[in-house]
Amino acid sequence: MIPPAFEYTRPHSVDEAVRALAEAGDEAKVLAGGQSLLPLLRLRLAFPELVVDVGRIPGLRGVREDGDSLVIGALTTHHDLIRDPLVRRHAGLLAAATRTVADPAVRHRGTLGGSLAHADPAGDLPAVLLALDGDMVAVGPKRRRTIPVGEFFVDYFQSALAPDELLVEVRVPKTDGWDFHYEKFHRAAQAWAIVGVAALVRRDDGRIAEARIGLTGMGSTPLRAVAAERALTGAADEDAVARAGEQAAEGTRPAQDVSGSPEYRAHLARVLTRRAVLAATGAR
Repeated sequence: MIPPAFEYTRPHSVDEAVRALAEAGDEAKVLAGGQSLLPLLRLRLAFPELVVDVGRIPGLRGVREDGDSLVIGALTTHHDLIRDPLVRRHAGLLAAATRTVADPAVRHRGTLGGSLAHADPAGDLPAVLLALDGDMVAVGPKRRRTIPVGEFFVDYFQSALAPDELLVEVRVPKTDGWDFHYEKFHRAAQAWAIVGVAALVRRDDGRIAEARIGLTGMGSTPLRAVAAERALTGAADEDAVARAGEQAAEGTRPAQDVSGSPEYRAHLARVLTRRAVLAATGAR
């Protein structure tokens, strides 16, 4: 389909982009890699008066270390994330999950910041950032602020970004020494996940000392499986992991849609949590 008419601007700095967003208010949309916005425009599900193309702003790509964290530019593509040695060494869950995003064409154009700002609860990376306890850094006309990932996702396709703010970087704590796995169920290789599970596990003396479980597709935002995380503490065998996985859907509110019922999604969350944790620990 042909998208609706809109004005287009390509700023050359963050300040210029923020000014354009501030002037347009709610009528503007940010274009980064375009893999989320362009389908919405073609299907006429978005009607912006102005598209602000930030794809060529310098300084918003790449990965660097900052103490115990990685700082990832919002325009860093999925392709670059997968291959970055710092991400693979210090945030392996992010690299592993990004490999499962869509197809090679999308991964070459799509960006980490664009995926997160799109705030789709069926997207893979929001749940991963939730499990990683990451932070989002946004710039507006008057300030630069850090938004904890637990406060960033507000509702379906809604984030905590103000209309005049631009996501510029993502900060991810290093998870050296943690085991990880991302498991998802989808009907076709390139389709959105019906349910996905991002598992981070830290073991001590053969037992799980700490676990973080991020859930994709189990509510209007990505969620942490808090009950399952608590139940996994101290788990030392497959039976204990399976029992903990049975609590993965507690506190969630999965949707009823063409992909499945809430009961079906809850079942998937339980099964995939068990699989993800066992895969992370090498037991599967």
